[in-house]
Amino acid sequence: MENKFKYIYGPVPSWRLGSSLGIDLLSQKDKICSFDCVYCQLGATKVFTETRHQYVSENNIIKELEGLPDGIPIDYITLSGRGEPTLAANLGSVIKSIQRNRTEPIAVITNSSLIHRADVREELSHADLVIAKLDAPKQDIFEIINKPLETQLNTIVKGIKEFKKGFKGKLAIQIMFTDDNIGCAADIANTVKEIMPDEVQLNTPLRPCSIVPISEEKMLEAKTFFTGLNIISIYESNKKDVKPISDIDTLKRRGKE
Repeated sequence: MENKFKYIYGPVPSWRLGSSLGIDLLSQKDKICSFDCVYCQLGATKVFTETRHQYVSENNIIKELEGLPDGIPIDYITLSGRGEPTLAANLGSVIKSIQRNRTEPIAVITNSSLIHRADVREELSHADLVIAKLDAPKQDIFEIINKPLETQLNTIVKGIKEFKKGFKGKLAIQIMFTDDNIGCAADIANTVKEIMPDEVQLNTPLRPCSIVPISEEKMLEAKTFFTGLNIISIYESNKKDVKPISDIDTLKRRGKE
């Protein structure tokens, strides 16, 4: 009999994180986000907002974690899910509660839209790994690919730089390459070199969506602009063989199947 979980899902095989147990701090039927990225496997944003709100209590998260079967291999507990996790007003307290109850490192995957806010940066600072999105070198391309509600690209870049200054964990920058930005790889790389993250993740939409992925050959060409940085790339990484404890419907709601 499969386990039924409302807020946690997976573990899922991640080319970046190994065996990743997901936690959804939004857990709504519709995707809640500050972006409407053209490549998102979850489809169009239904609740478009930059207002932070508590959707799920940390007690409910911990109860589900306590219900995990013994012996499940987990490399990271990852806050991602059905929308932008920094929109959860209790992000920081959830991270700290998980750390009191579990030993696995915690990752947060963010679209970077709220990282200019001091409160968000403080809460993210408790994570072991923060993966921040940066898909464009200038505002017009940012608006084409990420379709932000309000955020300006220069505000995001400034916020990431500020976060990097005091963060004691690992900061990764993820770039999702599509036809709209692959020609700007050199400019994106220049911006990333100003940030100097611990890792650069070069991605392209291989999960089902309306956007055609960039070829492996073009991704290798783009990679050359990031020389001098610690780079991992979707085509050059292997996924673990991971068996999820979540039921198939939960995985589908998270865009994992």
